[in-house]
Amino acid sequence: MKILVGVKRVVDANVKIGVKSDGTGVDLANMKMSMNPFDEIAVEEAVRLKEAGAATEVVAVSVGVAQAQETLRTALAIGADRAILVEASDGVEPLGVAKILKALVDRELPQLVILGKQAIDDDSNQTGQMLAALAGLPQATFASKLAIADGKATVAREVDGGAETLSLQLPAVVTTDLRLNEPRYVTLPNIMKAKKKPLETIKPEDLGVDITPRLKTLKVAEPPRRSAGVKMADVRALVEKLKNEAKVL
Repeated sequence: MKILVGVKRVVDANVKIGVKSDGTGVDLANMKMSMNPFDEIAVEEAVRLKEAGAATEVVAVSVGVAQAQETLRTALAIGADRAILVEASDGVEPLGVAKILKALVDRELPQLVILGKQAIDDDSNQTGQMLAALAGLPQATFASKLAIADGKATVAREVDGGAETLSLQLPAVVTTDLRLNEPRYVTLPNIMKAKKKPLETIKPEDLGVDITPRLKTLKVAEPPRRSAGVKMADVRALVEKLKNEAKVL
């Protein structure tokens, strides 16, 4: 069984970001970049399935700038067998990414596609669902447990009312939640081995995909700074302020 895993290069989760002075976007200059945390969980799960004998090959895919090769090398160091970079400018919309993944699904014919449920930069939570719709594949989102057996994927997921378990006929698309696993620490020997693994670079036009943006960003602004709190003398004064100024009572 072949597994296709999507990974995205994003600003490291521990880095404080800022907005460009002209309001055109987030300032990425000299920012530390890393793999999207949800995608790291997706890669880990795919590698675990391979180690358990449920899969034979794990292919990592990324859509982005040339520097995304570093992110793919991390996926290879975790345990992916090979990688594909679809080189494009930053900011490819979820629909564009889904179209690219659909073209790769048609080319690679994987039995399972695992994606992070969302990226921490745009928080769109759309790519997995769009891919499933375009490819006509069953999907299970926000997976907290995944098992493969007899040509089916059994997925446990958390919902508002509690827990839900789905059974999907493969091939299928699964998106990962935080509780699915704990990604392994990447060791130096595996990083060195990853440098020798194949990494293919192609363009969207090679796949016959048009990624022309459909949305236009008018302005990006930081949220207003939180004002300082007020210390009240007693409960009576607090109630008066909530009633007369805040108008919440």
